[in-house]
Amino acid sequence: MTDPLSTVRCGYDRWAAVYDHDANPLQGLEGPVVRAAIGDVRGLHVLDLGCGTGRHAHWLAATGATVTAVDFSEGMLAEARSRPGAEAIRFVVHDLEAPLPFPAGQFDLVVSGLVLEHLRELDGFFAEACRVLKPAGRAVVSAMHPAMFLRGAQARFTDPATGELVQPGSLPHSVAAFVMTAVRAGFRLSNVAEFAPDAEFAARYPRAAKYVGWPMLVVMSLAR
Repeated sequence: MTDPLSTVRCGYDRWAAVYDHDANPLQGLEGPVVRAAIGDVRGLHVLDLGCGTGRHAHWLAATGATVTAVDFSEGMLAEARSRPGAEAIRFVVHDLEAPLPFPAGQFDLVVSGLVLEHLRELDGFFAEACRVLKPAGRAVVSAMHPAMFLRGAQARFTDPATGELVQPGSLPHSVAAFVMTAVRAGFRLSNVAEFAPDAEFAARYPRAAKYVGWPMLVVMSLAR
């Protein structure tokens, strides 16, 4: 059987050049919601799991956090390192399917944006996120809503060099799996929220027009 996640790393390496510039509606919906859930980070040690091009990591560092950002895509990390302010961020190449290379209790906050669909097993991810947090730490984790799979949607982009539609690879974990795996790992659920685009959002992100009123995003706020 073909592994649906075997091409994730290669796909994101290819996506890196246009990831921040192709008006992806899911990123547009997710960014403000996640920042609101994170809140004030001044003086905090923050771990960004699956940082990609650094869209969360750079904001966190610019607003006063000490940031460690992890990803397994060299292409994505190259983009993240090329952005102004990158010298303030510690970037680490690491596959989130493996245990994290950090001691227990090191971070005040863990952030992870739009990563869960690219993981085979959620248990290890949430267990490691919980382990590296301080006893009073918290986590904010976003994911593409599993309902998007019912519409035939998953992470994808058009390669500008070839015109090819590329799908790096995704698995449709349920919202229940997100929540219960986090709870089993030792987290307390502070909030779980689902978000759908409205007409005003679709006017700014035309690719969201066919999803108006349809859940696109899940965001969990977790406490240790």
